[in-house]
Amino acid sequence: MFKHILAPVDGSATSMAAVDKAAELAKAFGAVVTAVYVIDPYPFTGVGSEFAYGQDQYLNAARAEAAAAIEGAAQRLQAAGVQAETRVIESHAVWRGIVEATDSCGADLIVMGSHGRRGLERLVLGSVTQSVLSHSKISTLVVRAPAAPAAATA
Repeated sequence: MFKHILAPVDGSATSMAAVDKAAELAKAFGAVVTAVYVIDPYPFTGVGSEFAYGQDQYLNAARAEAAAAIEGAAQRLQAAGVQAETRVIESHAVWRGIVEATDSCGADLIVMGSHGRRGLERLVLGSVTQSVLSHSKISTLVVRAPAAPAAATA
């Protein structure tokens, strides 16, 4: 049914749970998985001479974080025995990069995590997952965050 699955990652436990689900589906359908990390190169605007320095620091940190997240996803996919590709891309908005990546790699399914933000936090921060759901032309499977371990009682 699905031939190419796109799994956006950000290094969080939720995105890694989505990678695991993408691997399960890929094995079931004989599909390829592309793990993608999207860097927004302009997450803030600044003025003055300090902006360029701050932008360089941000991009260096973002690229290091992207490399770690992509490596973690690649290891999980390899351990699951799934044919996998990885990409780190830059896009003005993370959701836009994910949607554009579906076209560039020929994906027919997106499997991504939901961070489950609610209330004011969701309103202020927005939701990458919600934006992907609103703008993508292909099916999207949203994976919930893994359940937190129950607290031990004495």
